[in-house]
Amino acid sequence: MSQPLPLISHLLELRTKLLRIVASVLLVFIALVYWANDIYHYMAIPLMQSLPASGSMIATDVAAPFFAPFKLTLVLSFFLAVPYILFQVWSFVAPGLYKHEKRLVVPLLVSSTLLFYLGICFAYYVVFPVVFGFFANVAPEGVQVATDISSYLDFVLKLFFAFGLAFEIPVAVVLLCWAGVTTPEDLRAKRPYIVVAAFVIGMLLTPPDIISQTMLAVPMLLLFEGGLLAARFYTKKDDEVEQQDINQ
Repeated sequence: MSQPLPLISHLLELRTKLLRIVASVLLVFIALVYWANDIYHYMAIPLMQSLPASGSMIATDVAAPFFAPFKLTLVLSFFLAVPYILFQVWSFVAPGLYKHEKRLVVPLLVSSTLLFYLGICFAYYVVFPVVFGFFANVAPEGVQVATDISSYLDFVLKLFFAFGLAFEIPVAVVLLCWAGVTTPEDLRAKRPYIVVAAFVIGMLLTPPDIISQTMLAVPMLLLFEGGLLAARFYTKKDDEVEQQDINQ
């Protein structure tokens, strides 16, 4: 392992990484902000397709038509900059890692990024049409469905983060097993408790309807099983591995 740098050097390097991260998000935002309204329209398609002919979206706040697309574009800029952000995080912590740890971190960074994007796509293309179709069809007779654009944005961003984080379960399972906190065999023995926990998490992270809760819990369970399969190849190594790295 490399020699530790002085504290001031670490702080200066951390400041540089943070500035690069902020700059990357701002650059992506500047490139996208011209199409902010188009981006919001694309995000609203699942809801608009589920609304009845008389339904529409509304803006109850005067500034909402400007700030809602602006906010969505900023969040989207962060999502798109995630690979570069993770690279900056990796380059900051890499000097303090052992060689066998570096070999593990790179695949985990790539897989965590892809899984996060996969969770967002799953929410948009699979969950949103089902959830919005359900809500539109259960409206009482005589009630016109008119969703506020700011409320809709908060709703979809919450689901995006929920599904994006939920799809990181395989990475979490691999890390826990690799660090020696648990083993795949122990996790398999606790599968009934994990099933209950998945539905509880689905209840906490999604709106109060059984459809979205189930559509989050089921993928979480499938991803957990996938993490168990991958964790077999990343079990905790003996201390000899670390000692070899120290001696090199």
